[in-house]
Amino acid sequence: MGGYDSKDITVEQLCRLIDMLHPCMDDYLYVYDLENDYYYISPEAIKHFMLPAVEFKNVVENHSKFVYPQDIDELQKDLQEILAGKKDFHNLQYRWLSRHGEPIWINCRGHVIHNEDGTPKYMIGCINEIGAKQKADNVSGLLGMSSMRSFFEEHVTSELKDGYLMRLGIDDFKEINEKLGIDYGDMVLRKTAECISDCILPGQTLYRAVSDEFLILDIQGRNAVHAAEQYQKIRQAIDHFVKNNHYEAVFTLSAGILNGSDCEGDSFSDIMRYSEFSLNEAKRRGKNRYYVFNEDDFERFMRRKRIIRLLRKSVNNNFEGFEAFLQPLINASSNTLYGAEALMRYRTEEYGMVSPVEFIPLLEETGLIIPVGKWMLHRSLELCHEIQQTVPQFRISINISYIQVMKSNIISELISAIGEHQVDPSTVIVELTESGLLSTDSRVAKLWVKLKEKGIQLALDDFGTGYSNFHYLNDLHPEIIKIDRSFTMKAIENEYEYKLLSLMSDMVHGMDVKVCVEGIENLEELEKMLKVTPDYCQGYYFGKPCSYQKFTETFVTPAKK
Repeated sequence: MGGYDSKDITVEQLCRLIDMLHPCMDDYLYVYDLENDYYYISPEAIKHFMLPAVEFKNVVENHSKFVYPQDIDELQKDLQEILAGKKDFHNLQYRWLSRHGEPIWINCRGHVIHNEDGTPKYMIGCINEIGAKQKADNVSGLLGMSSMRSFFEEHVTSELKDGYLMRLGIDDFKEINEKLGIDYGDMVLRKTAECISDCILPGQTLYRAVSDEFLILDIQGRNAVHAAEQYQKIRQAIDHFVKNNHYEAVFTLSAGILNGSDCEGDSFSDIMRYSEFSLNEAKRRGKNRYYVFNEDDFERFMRRKRIIRLLRKSVNNNFEGFEAFLQPLINASSNTLYGAEALMRYRTEEYGMVSPVEFIPLLEETGLIIPVGKWMLHRSLELCHEIQQTVPQFRISINISYIQVMKSNIISELISAIGEHQVDPSTVIVELTESGLLSTDSRVAKLWVKLKEKGIQLALDDFGTGYSNFHYLNDLHPEIIKIDRSFTMKAIENEYEYKLLSLMSDMVHGMDVKVCVEGIENLEELEKMLKVTPDYCQGYYFGKPCSYQKFTETFVTPAKK
């Protein structure tokens, strides 16, 4: 533009030029008429940013409507210098707001055209998104996700009707980078891209997704069966590369496959979400395999995510929805109330009462079991204190997760809570599942010793579920073992299992350890189980887990009489 005098070009001509060029560009051209306080930008920009219009006046003031608030002062200072004639080139990196109100980094550059007297007349320039995703990847030599979105929206429209999408990912790629270096990892990515490219069929397109992932788009009418066959060929190509590379890096590939017919009417973003889920599911199921998207699996996955979100919300809202239920523990010899096991329950408006089999693993997975477990500890001891006003020797049995043992100071928390709620430590029973012992032996042993010193009873829960190891009885010296319902049922239905349980009971009693039989649901089961001389019994026959109010009405008030 340097060869033009200012009188040779008008604002209208510049606007028409922008209209001619903008369909050919990803960036946004603009003209700012400094004399008339007028602004015009590529029409495409209004689709992406919170602009008031394609053209507008009161330029500095209107910019405050779509510039990220923290960046407004810096921008206005720069524009004031241009208007004052102190600078003739604008180059600033700051943030605009998207149509959804999200900050988007841009680089705005502009050249000032002056009047014959040297006063600023126009500023013309270009805006580009510096935070935008790459359209291509130089490491793998493939087009990127941004290019795929453009192709998808232009050629596939809103539906992937005929064909499939396969998302491939290198298993444990991080280990390759850590052990052999980033450069070696880049070589593996290039070779993997080559292996996949060699297996691409006519009419298919291969893209680099994120990190170590690739996408094959097929819109030629093939289906998941063809995708599975193609995946096996890619696996063979990878195996061949690994062998030719003298096994320096041994790695495998997993894949998530989407049938086009399963995505009818879904947006590009939804389809990408399904593909990510499918690949992750293949990896979760063991890696080095493919998984074909299933809507029921996805709904279960989304339910887990929604419940996790609700759990976090509950924790941050004073544990709203959580409740401590109580299930009676019965003295087998006298058929009287011995105590109760405190069991966590969770209720939501959306799902009602959520099964503990579902929500407790989610608490452990997310680490939320630590704050929720602490709340449960205090609530259980609070209820115990209340009941002990009527039944002084009432025992409360509290479950402790192995996550709490590993990641929190459960010993001090428990001892502090016992003191706070004025409960005799000898009436507190701590339960830990036997399966949790396998990975936490040393920590559990330390916990056991500390709690025993305080006079707290220890119970080994779910004994007989397949993890049984009698050395725990010798190493940890629990006061009680609890026979799991599954073992109880086997003993009831099978004479051999019954004799095994009877021998186990005799041996445990010989070690001065009490036995509690769980899962007794009717009189017939009780009568048979009493023959193995348990010390305590628990199960639906005596009472289901229930609220504190119902428990006191059913068991505590009658005990008082």
